[in-house]
Amino acid sequence: MAMLEVDDLTVEFSTADGMLPAVRGVGFTLEQGDALGIVGESGSGKSQTVLALMGLLADNGLAKGRARFDGQDLLSLKRSDMNKIRGEKISMIFQDPMTSLNPYLRVSRQMAEVLSLHKGMGRKEARAEAIRMLDAVHISDAASRIDRYPHEFSGGMRQRVMIAMSLLCRPRLIIADEPTTALDVTVQSQILMLLDEIRREFGTAVILITHDLGVVAEVCDRVLVMYGGRVMESGVLDDIFRRARHPYTRGLLASVPRLDKSGGGRLQGIPGTPPSVRRPPRGCPFEARCSVREDRCAERPPPLQEAESGHQVACYVEMET
Repeated sequence: MAMLEVDDLTVEFSTADGMLPAVRGVGFTLEQGDALGIVGESGSGKSQTVLALMGLLADNGLAKGRARFDGQDLLSLKRSDMNKIRGEKISMIFQDPMTSLNPYLRVSRQMAEVLSLHKGMGRKEARAEAIRMLDAVHISDAASRIDRYPHEFSGGMRQRVMIAMSLLCRPRLIIADEPTTALDVTVQSQILMLLDEIRREFGTAVILITHDLGVVAEVCDRVLVMYGGRVMESGVLDDIFRRARHPYTRGLLASVPRLDKSGGGRLQGIPGTPPSVRRPPRGCPFEARCSVREDRCAERPPPLQEAESGHQVACYVEMET
């Protein structure tokens, strides 16, 4: 049995206009030590997918389907049971550490509280463990820096602090939601290398949420491409990059600068705009922007089918070529 099995996950939000779908029929599996990248434009449903798994949807959100983690269905757990899993078995790194770290508390206290809550450690033991974890994420002179406030760290260092906090309880799964947003490219690379190093050293599985395929290429083994709340394509990293089957995936790849082409190659944007959540299309969500669309694409969404071993695609046209 896989460590995490997500099947037919649907997320809806109750609004004055009725129930609005944000995620529809998403499914994937994750083994211990795997790194899965969930990719797509803003509004594709990436973040709502993982927030549903963590039980962190907004009050008007509703998740359906199954998400079995070590045999437990995360979607049906009581809040008290979910609180035991969050932080201890599954940790989440948010894209802006300044909104996740308490600006009024020293880092030492915030890290100690995690260990006190989940591991029952005393103050002295928790402090020592927190320093060890800051050392593990390459924060130099951690013993003196641990008593600083969040604003006394740079953006890259704050993100390292968040990663260290996520590792305190040795979780089996880390979910990183756009962890390199607003960081310069050098710091971004360092953070991604750190995530990969931690995965290999601790055997921790990683789900990386991003809109940047370049980021995925540095860390992940497998890729899930989402658009309009649905999975468009999924597969092993090399297969997605070398033999992308879905027009949307190919559009994303064409918009990434290339170093193996003269001048980086000509970048190509995807014409059009993502579909409205308030008026979701009846058929394939990418149909209005697709260069190979057919009449049937507007009638009903294509199912996610096996194109080849381990490589799935949701496209009528591509499955027939």
